[in-house]
Amino acid sequence: MSNSPQTLENVAGNAPEMIKQVILNAIVSPKLLGKTFASSVLRKMVLLEVSINKMVEEPMKEEGRVVFGLIVDEEMMNLADSLHGGCIAFLIDFCSSVALVALRTKQAGPSNVVSVSQAMNVVYHSPAPLGDRLRIVNTTISAGARASSARTEIWSDTNHRLVASGVHIKMDPSPVKL
Repeated sequence: MSNSPQTLENVAGNAPEMIKQVILNAIVSPKLLGKTFASSVLRKMVLLEVSINKMVEEPMKEEGRVVFGLIVDEEMMNLADSLHGGCIAFLIDFCSSVALVALRTKQAGPSNVVSVSQAMNVVYHSPAPLGDRLRIVNTTISAGARASSARTEIWSDTNHRLVASGVHIKMDPSPVKL
């Protein structure tokens, strides 16, 4: 995984190019790569897949799936020499949100509406040491009119084990009252 600019040609999945471009723009946007929280982590992430699939449990509905790659480096480490829990929580927050953006873009087109986190549950399964190659798999669970949810699994491709998993619930904010 390199720090060179990413192009759509390397992004797998069945999503239309327009959706892949929306997701790629969200990652490389100058706003995100500036002085925002964890922008240095975002710069190292690689978009691997964007797909929109029929849900297995309910074929009348669709789910968004977005997969990222990331190599654990020194600035992501905790004092125990493994991926920091705060970094894991950030990855679940950001990456699950991107899966929701992919599905919503398919259903309603691009939007500037930014949903806010309502709740996030994280389970830490195993450590990810320095140099681990991670695969961050994000799948939408539901996307309603006001609330949406997605799940994330962070896998170590290096050690072939689940590092962390999480469920993220988001909601559209109420309009500002003047």
